[in-house]
Amino acid sequence: MRRAPVLAAGGAVVAGAVALTVALWPGGDGRGPADPPSPPSDRNSAAASRAPSPSRSYPLSNAPRTIPAVREHTAARGPGWRPAEGKGRVVVRDEDLADEARLLAGELKLRYGGDGRARAGDVELALASGADGGPESYTLSVKAGTVRITAPDEAGVFYGTRTLKQEVAAGRTAPEGVVRDRPAKPQRGFMLDIARKHFDAEWIEDRVRELGDLKFNQLGLHFSDDQAFRIESDSHPEIVSADHLTKDRVRRILKLAASRHITVVPEIDSPGHLGAVIRAHPSLQLRNARGAVARGAVDISEPKAAQIVDDLLKEYAELFPGRHWHLGADEYSALTVENPEASFPRLAAAARERYGPDGRVQDLATGWLNDRADTVRPYKKKLRAWNDGFFRGGRAEPAEDLEVAYWTGKEIGARDPEEYLKAGRELVNYNDEYLYYVLGEPQTFRYPTGQRIYESWTPRVIRGTRPVSAEYDDQILGGSFAVWCDLARSQTQEQVARGIRMPLRATVQKLWDPRTPTLSWSEFVKLADTVR
Repeated sequence: MRRAPVLAAGGAVVAGAVALTVALWPGGDGRGPADPPSPPSDRNSAAASRAPSPSRSYPLSNAPRTIPAVREHTAARGPGWRPAEGKGRVVVRDEDLADEARLLAGELKLRYGGDGRARAGDVELALASGADGGPESYTLSVKAGTVRITAPDEAGVFYGTRTLKQEVAAGRTAPEGVVRDRPAKPQRGFMLDIARKHFDAEWIEDRVRELGDLKFNQLGLHFSDDQAFRIESDSHPEIVSADHLTKDRVRRILKLAASRHITVVPEIDSPGHLGAVIRAHPSLQLRNARGAVARGAVDISEPKAAQIVDDLLKEYAELFPGRHWHLGADEYSALTVENPEASFPRLAAAARERYGPDGRVQDLATGWLNDRADTVRPYKKKLRAWNDGFFRGGRAEPAEDLEVAYWTGKEIGARDPEEYLKAGRELVNYNDEYLYYVLGEPQTFRYPTGQRIYESWTPRVIRGTRPVSAEYDDQILGGSFAVWCDLARSQTQEQVARGIRMPLRATVQKLWDPRTPTLSWSEFVKLADTVR
């Protein structure tokens, strides 16, 4: 490959200059300038040495193509930047960015240069106070053969490195100019049901790396359900399934996630979906007036049920250091019948005892949710619960600080999402019409396609296909794509990874950038294949 000439400011060739350790490359839009003139012949060398060096003209750069798309790019003229393997460096102006720098250096086959100023061919990472785009915003500038990434927080710097990594993927060039970028939504999640289906720790770690490169910042782990309890327990080892993650392995996953600025959000769903706990403690099983078992549901009038669940909440609140926690609260069997008081007289009696003669089973369930929130709240967690765990019209009201994880409008007494928003609640979008990947496609579920998400879903489309009013946009904190393993053997974990690949990319595109995408779906797929 011909070595590019060494350029001075403004693009002029510097005569007699010593070659730099990194080559300068054509602009990021793929259109390089014309080749420089051939060297003069011996006969004309004297005249040529007296002639001025020819200038080199670059086209105005195009915005980089990445997933998710960058929000703003100021074009410039210049050669852009490519990593020169083993020659360029990644340097930091702040020691706190050493981990981000080492990661990027390894990915781009550069050297980690420690603390110092960048020179031609290098990447410099720095924290910059006073930025107004939020902690996840960043600025990435490419100028004079150097890349500089600055942000008010380490997370923003990390996202800048993800953009650079994609810009130079497949031999491409990071375009000259300045990227100013920030997410539209603060919560960008992927939820994985590891209770119904055991996923290898290595597979989960691969998803963490994938999520990090796409600028997701949450990984939800639903690890307790009727089928299994999947994480080692010290307080109640009797409930743990044979195939499970040890706490040491969970800590490795958490460490990897932290390095990608991803918060792991655990969910111990209750008072339904507790079949694995009930198998070891059958006295906790909820039964109706005829003595029939309510699958997966504990009797919330039984104090021991609360004690065991609180033991688990406290144990795992210490294991998971992130600031978010999911309390579940969905699909409690006693509240999926038309007359809960008649069907579950034991619960009805307990509700009247706690809430007075007008107390109802829904009040008892709301009290359960609030009590579990009280258990976790001292650990400084931001709490959420499924929308069908919030009940209207009773004596008890769900705690005001609970976020609504809105997934469906098909439950008995279903409430439109705007009802929660009008009440001032914050909401995370899990819309089961678009964002639910349910193994085996039971009931009316169909595997979601990335194209449908890309072309017709936005964070304001919370229930069905109709968006809520734009006035509630700030209360919609983000969204989460979810894998549920109802028919666990329907797909292998490798098939799941392939099936969610494009839906994940489409989801984060709509959570990061609120604008209508400029690329067609086919162009987006082609880009995904390029920046993988």
